[in-house]
Amino acid sequence: MGVMFSDTLRAEVAAALADAERSRVAIAPLRQTWPEIDVVDAYEIQLINIRRRLARGVSVNGHKVGLSSKAMQEMMGVDEPDYGHLLSDMQVRSGVPVRVSDYCTPRVEVEVGFILGAALPTEGCTEDDVIDATEHVAPAIELIDSRIVDWDITIADTIADNASSAGYVLGDERVRPTDLDLRAIEARLLCNGDQVAEGRSDAVLGNPVTAVAWLANKVGSFGVTLEAGHVILPGSVHRAIDVHPGDDFEAVFDGLGSVRLTFTD
Repeated sequence: MGVMFSDTLRAEVAAALADAERSRVAIAPLRQTWPEIDVVDAYEIQLINIRRRLARGVSVNGHKVGLSSKAMQEMMGVDEPDYGHLLSDMQVRSGVPVRVSDYCTPRVEVEVGFILGAALPTEGCTEDDVIDATEHVAPAIELIDSRIVDWDITIADTIADNASSAGYVLGDERVRPTDLDLRAIEARLLCNGDQVAEGRSDAVLGNPVTAVAWLANKVGSFGVTLEAGHVILPGSVHRAIDVHPGDDFEAVFDGLGSVRLTFTD
């Protein structure tokens, strides 16, 4: 399989995804066009596009963990999460409306964001290491999008597509990780004042700290370190919610403040 999926082929898939992101015209599932694609190929394809963006002067602000709920893993037929990169050009501001037309099929997810004050170990990273290295947790909304038509994705599709990541926003609140029970943070998502979703932080692998430790060990195997200053989004506390022009979202967390994200045409 490795022989069949050459560097040339990986570059071809990466270019197709980059074009879809630029034109906002989603493409057919990768597994239909390139049936041999596997997870290893997918991470390499993700990196091709990340490197292309870094070469344009964008920087890495952190990473996101996807598929961190058992239900999502079962749906995708996998037994571990996946990850993508959060780049400086993906950070959105709560006071600045986001244009729906800048994306293919955007959705939002509520997450407890981790802001690292120190780098995490690249192997054998434990939950205690995560707590020690985390300067603050913060309220976050992740803006996800799929460059694959109708979100018709399997694991290789989403990994190649930067784990379906598109943007993120952090609220102003900052809390020390030892000052609250990170497994028991209740969160509600309001859209135009009406509650559309709710969840608890232990929906993420039982504890979002577990997801951050998994990420540090996983990227460590690729020679990547989670650095001081990085933002880590460990996964959503509820199912993703579709976005429409005019939507004004507010995520409210018990003990962790709130964060807003508004959409226009």
